[in-house]
Amino acid sequence: MTETDQKAEPAYKSRLFVPKASSRPGSPPDFSTLNIPAAGAAPKPDINCNALDIQDLAYSLIRVLDDKGCAVGPWQPEIQTDELLKGLRHMVHVRAYDDRMFRMQRQGKLSFYMKCTGEEAIAVAQAMALESGDMLFPSYRQQGLLFVRERSLVDMMCHCISNARDNLKGRQMPVFYSWKEGNFFSISGNLATQYSQAVGWAMASAYKGESHIASAWVGDGSTAEADFHHALLFAATYQAPVILNVVNNQWAISTPQSFASAGTTFAARGIGFNIPSLRVDGNDFLAVYAVTKWAAERARLGYGPTFIEQFTYRTEGHSTSDNPDAYRAAGEGKAWPLGDPIERLKQHLISLGVWSEEQHTALAEELAASVTKDWKEAISYGSLDEGPHWPIPTMFEDVFKEMPDHLRKQRQQMGI
Repeated sequence: MTETDQKAEPAYKSRLFVPKASSRPGSPPDFSTLNIPAAGAAPKPDINCNALDIQDLAYSLIRVLDDKGCAVGPWQPEIQTDELLKGLRHMVHVRAYDDRMFRMQRQGKLSFYMKCTGEEAIAVAQAMALESGDMLFPSYRQQGLLFVRERSLVDMMCHCISNARDNLKGRQMPVFYSWKEGNFFSISGNLATQYSQAVGWAMASAYKGESHIASAWVGDGSTAEADFHHALLFAATYQAPVILNVVNNQWAISTPQSFASAGTTFAARGIGFNIPSLRVDGNDFLAVYAVTKWAAERARLGYGPTFIEQFTYRTEGHSTSDNPDAYRAAGEGKAWPLGDPIERLKQHLISLGVWSEEQHTALAEELAASVTKDWKEAISYGSLDEGPHWPIPTMFEDVFKEMPDHLRKQRQQMGI
């Protein structure tokens, strides 16, 4: 190569970009790059707005509770104090349930569990903002939906240990709940399938002239699935009465959200599909409730879908099979700048003069004891190791209305 050729080479060469995480083992958590607007700063648009009119809300963050626990700004919801106290109770109850089930898994009394610690406000506030006839298409960290709709904890526990009272007859993973009577669609391990299903259900509801809407949830990592994009396209095309939530809890199993966000917010993706898109502080009960009420009203009045990014943090491992200290800084959750949803609502209620630290401590103890009582009843219907479980012949039931020949032959081969 001549000297002239060498000088002609470009000064820079392309290189592979690898997104960074908020922390890695051995390094301190760093959330300094987060842009967190002041509570009350986000405007509240009319429900008949279009996506481009409110695109700034896809990049900002809707907040109602300030650092002192006061509700400020135009998004303050019209919700009674009694309802806020009920929401706090549900969140404390969910956490007590999670803690008990996690301990039971560690003791070998159930095979698997997934906690929602730090994300309780999302499911609880949204369920309280929706109507009982609305259909829920959850992922596996929205157990709060079941609490609000008064699902029996004993039945939830029986499902997790697959005993004779498991309503899913031992055919589904623990925590992959399903409850037809409560309009709670079966959770799928094939991530993001529920997004398309929610849109289809909502389209059917609109076609039949019903007032019911659908709401679906996926995690930040699941936005890489094709079903996610299919759902947004169909929701926009047919103006389906649906609320599509992305729970951005910063981590997908062991991969940071930066691997799925493409360098922008998740809410920004909705703009490309011409869907009004909002980004909300998922640890702010009042903000989540207000945004969901707004989106639900839009859907019921025929203004179509809303896309919501719930901005939160997963403080625990992805599941009981996960060790988060292997991929992020130990204790990173404590550094999360938006705090704990239970503590924030508690602080707000104390500031209103309707709650106290003593009442809160008593509530936590009451609900922990209640969950212990529920567990004792659940195992009275059968334990994971000793049963009783659903009889083996039932594995051939509930799949086809009329059993096909090949299944009938298999059943006969088993001597059943």
